[in-house]
Amino acid sequence: MKSQTPRKLIALALVLLAASWLLAGSGANVNNETEIPVFTADSFAMGTVISQNVYGEDGQAAVDEAIIKLSDLDGQLTFNDNQGDIYRLNKNAGNGYVELDPETVRVIEKAQQVAAFSGGAFDITVGPLVKAWGIGTDNERIPSAQELEALLPLIGYQNVDIDHNMVSIKRGQMVDLGGIAKGYAGDAVIEVYQRHGITSACVNLGGNVVTLGSKPDGSPWRVGIRDPRPGSSGNEASLGVVKVIDKAVVTAGDDQRYFLADGQRYHHILDPSNGYPARSDLMSVTLVTDSSLDADALDTAVYILGLDQGRELLRQYGGVEAVFVTTDNRVYVTEGLRDDFEFLGSDSGYVYQP
Repeated sequence: MKSQTPRKLIALALVLLAASWLLAGSGANVNNETEIPVFTADSFAMGTVISQNVYGEDGQAAVDEAIIKLSDLDGQLTFNDNQGDIYRLNKNAGNGYVELDPETVRVIEKAQQVAAFSGGAFDITVGPLVKAWGIGTDNERIPSAQELEALLPLIGYQNVDIDHNMVSIKRGQMVDLGGIAKGYAGDAVIEVYQRHGITSACVNLGGNVVTLGSKPDGSPWRVGIRDPRPGSSGNEASLGVVKVIDKAVVTAGDDQRYFLADGQRYHHILDPSNGYPARSDLMSVTLVTDSSLDADALDTAVYILGLDQGRELLRQYGGVEAVFVTTDNRVYVTEGLRDDFEFLGSDSGYVYQP
């Protein structure tokens, strides 16, 4: 059985970072073409390695503040930190309203919006299912059908009630923001950069890439989209590259956290309708849009819904482009992204369907 324990997750995150975005290293350097100082740093938060690449005179202060912000959000939004908002909310399930930080409420409100828009494909009340499976922890297992059936009545975003900064959930429910927290964190980091007058930067949160402006020379950032099936060597490779300016590039896929048992892949994207890892015709979906927060919630919903329903969901939502990788090794790109997408997957057996 292939297990992605926390230690292995750190190693995997480092590999994914290298595949999607190449950095010069940590510390301060000067970009030879623009003579603008560049500040880079790696840190760990939200279960992944986070890399920053920031251009500008105040870049070091921006990098340092971003690391603090990410650490704060990590504790605030995880359900494992007993000092955090989500831990307190879950602990008080069924006991009325809990006052939460406005930032936490903002994340929950966006989650509720996408949940309703996707017909519940994305649902932050999957916490009991996440705990039962334990994927990505030392306790991962396959719950019995009876156990999952007993948990399903607890799953339902409709039972999350928000009144200003007060939030309540019903008894037995458990909120898990794992499908959206990094999205909010990416936007929050960009806000930190902007407060420091930064106009060119890129942050990679374990494969969720968020860019501010263009590169200092005016050219777009090139963000790699990883191959969800890298082959027997296990080496990460990109099946394509997207060129972006001022955009978030966020991916959901069955290759990010999973274990194998009896030849079956059990991944971390759980279907709220049945309690099992989602089974659609997608291996991964990458969204490109203005908001990392929107993209992080939407990509989960799209992955669960599959190619056709997911594409229609994005069309109705508006302002989001996508790269879909299907289980039959085909790559589809939405029309608005085709001029900025470079396909690299032919040698790996993928077929581009423009």
